[in-house]
Amino acid sequence: MDSFAPIGILDAFVPFLSPYRPFWLGLGALAFDLLLALVITSFLRRLVEDRHPTQNLYGLYHGVALTSRTSSYSGHLPDTITIYRLPILAHARDVEAAREQVATTVIHEVAHHFGIDDDRLDELGWA
Repeated sequence: MDSFAPIGILDAFVPFLSPYRPFWLGLGALAFDLLLALVITSFLRRLVEDRHPTQNLYGLYHGVALTSRTSSYSGHLPDTITIYRLPILAHARDVEAAREQVATTVIHEVAHHFGIDDDRLDELGWA
């Protein structure tokens, strides 16, 4: 990266391992790691909400299904899936059941992205 200081890509992510000024570079790497963790967790918090404001849902697909898009489809915001935490936790008997319900909910909502409706998902066992 820099011919003056022997700093590698690993030094940017793993604190205090660099042979060049390990303390200061380590603090910088630690700050970068914390910033990265903050960005990732804030992004994930936007995907998980407590509950839907009007309905008792486990999840909701926001977007236009691939089967409904035409050649004039452009300029739309990206599709999103929201997972609602409290209804899942209220119906789960334990942590493993909650994990299974989250996985089923994500598969269910991704199926909506591909144009599969609730009736067909019920037939397939993903309702």
